[in-house]
Order: sequence, then C-alpha cells, then structure tokens
Amino acid sequence: MYKLGDRVKFLNDVGGGVVTKIVGNNMVHVENEDGFEIPVLIHEIILDAEQAPKKEEKPSVEQFIRQGKAEAPVREVVKEEPPVLIAGNDEPKFYLAFLPENSHNPLEGQTKIYLINDSNYHVLYHYSHFAGNEYATQEAGKLEPNTKLALGTLSQADIAQLPEFAFQLIYFKEKATRLEKPLTRKIAVNPVKFYKSGSFSKSGFFREKVMLFKLNEGPMDKALEELTEKEVKKVVREKEPARIPQLKVETPELVEVDLHIHELLDSTAGLSNKDMLDVQMAKFREKMEEAISDQAVKRIVFIHGLGNGTLKQELRRELSTKYKKYPFQDASFQEYGYGATMVVLRRK
Repeated sequence: MYKLGDRVKFLNDVGGGVVTKIVGNNMVHVENEDGFEIPVLIHEIILDAEQAPKKEEKPSVEQFIRQGKAEAPVREVVKEEPPVLIAGNDEPKFYLAFLPENSHNPLEGQTKIYLINDSNYHVLYHYSHFAGNEYATQEAGKLEPNTKLALGTLSQADIAQLPEFAFQLIYFKEKATRLEKPLTRKIAVNPVKFYKSGSFSKSGFFREKVMLFKLNEGPMDKALEELTEKEVKKVVREKEPARIPQLKVETPELVEVDLHIHELLDSTAGLSNKDMLDVQMAKFREKMEEAISDQAVKRIVFIHGLGNGTLKQELRRELSTKYKKYPFQDASFQEYGYGATMVVLRRK
C-alpha cells in the first residue's frame, strides 16, 4: 500500500512523481515533475526505488548534545500556479461524470467518477453517498476553476447497488459583484444506464465517451431529465401539425422489465438474498404472464444486470422449464450490455 510522500513511476507513461493524496483503495493522486497533480490507479504505478530519497540518519545522543538542539529541516516552498480562467466562461457549470474504461462495453473493467468544474469559479466541495437514512462522506476539498477531479471508481459489483451521489458546493470568485447561494444536489443513477452504450456520449472534457449529469441544473433542465421517453414523444406529437387519424393504433411490440431490486422495493431492510430473489422472480412470472396474454407483445426483455449471476441463472432455468416453448437469448449488447435476457413470444 502506498503512503503520502512515496515516489512512484508510471507503468503506462514516461516519468513519475510523488504521491500527494490517497483516494480509496485503488487510486492515488501523483504530483509529476511539472507540478501537476494527476489521479492514477494503483495498478498503473510502482515504487521508484532508485529515485527514492534516502532516509536521514537520526543523530546520536552525543551529536544532539554537541548541537544543543536538533535543527529543523528546511522545507521547500512551492509556488502555486494561478488558476486558469477562460474568457466568457463566467456562468457556474458543474458536472458529475462517469468515465468507463471501455465505453463500448461499460461493464468491462472499472468506471471512474469525476467532479467537473467547467467555470471560472473556485469551488469548495463535499461529496458523500446517501444510502438508507444517512450520508457517508467520501471526500471534501477545493476545486480550482476549469478543472476536473477523480473522486473514485466503480466496479461491476458497485454498479449493481449504487447509492445516491450527494454534493454540497460553495462556489465563488476572487472578485465578484454578488455572493452565490450554496448548491446542494443528490443524483440517483439507474444502473440500467451503465448497460446501455447510448448512455455515454462525447464531451469536451474527455477523449472517450462519458455519462454526464449537470449538478446546477435549472428548472427546465430538471423537467427535461424527468420526462420519460413516452412523455417526450407525446410533447413532440403535440407540437407537430395535425395528422389524419390512423384506422389502427398499434401497441408496443417490445416490453422492458427492470428486475433490479431497488426498482421493485423502496427498502430491502431485513430481507435476505433469498427473499430478494423471490421478489424478483415473482415479478418475472407476473410480467411473463401479462406479455403472453397480450397478443400485441412479441418480445419481452428482462434487465437483470450482472452481479453474481444468480438472478440470471434462476430466470433462465425457469424459462427452460416452465416457459420452454418460448425461445430466449441475450438481449442487444449495444442496448443492454451483458445484463439482459430477451424472450421471443411471437414471430413477426
């Protein structure tokens, strides 16, 4: 395990630096030779044994007596670089970002979490996880203008049981004509988003595709985010010119069912893993029967996620026995990754 002050080398890049911050169990911040602080995964660095400074020998008692007192080591004063201000970037814009190692398959590998300050404001931040009835502090500090900060990583197991991500931000300028109100925001991310490659898109913050959430959204941003796909289509239809009514109104041929336990229950307190699996399987059977009886439904997709695979195995076991007349397969990888099963009820 690394500790503050350790000199390290980068495995995937030239050079190295000094560990200045430890973030969880798998990430540290390293200050390189140019004075920039870089978030790096632990498995991407090694100790720099050759460049590590030798430990100062502790003076003997005789030397200490002769000197009269131990001399304090001289500390080098490092001059801080002024923050980078961008002309016209004076509106507060803050984001929570999820950056997967592989945006084509977000569940392959880990996903980094970032706090982004896309403005000329200085930000004092407090980052916590909300689960149950309490906030668990993860990190607090200061974010300079027009910078981003790695807050940690998510594994596949973490994605299956995400907390709400909570932020408290106080933002200010060194010279301003008004005081800004502190910002408090909680973001609940549906794990299904990580199974769909369409949830990740290009941005000006990273070379790779990323999932972004705006922290200081306005009323219109929030309203748009809460609109379901069905409501969006309804709004679009209302804005379109009137059309001649069709004789036949078709119902959806594809049904999606999210079996994640937090989508089925408000709380899992007091429930064992078996209890939760029973709830999920009961929902599976209920939706299967509804889809079978609805002649319009031709395919049904059950989103079960990866996790330890128990739900997926139980679901497919029952499909192979109780519902063996209906073929099933992995759902579209582009839409759901490896976390969903599609059942074909009727051929087109």
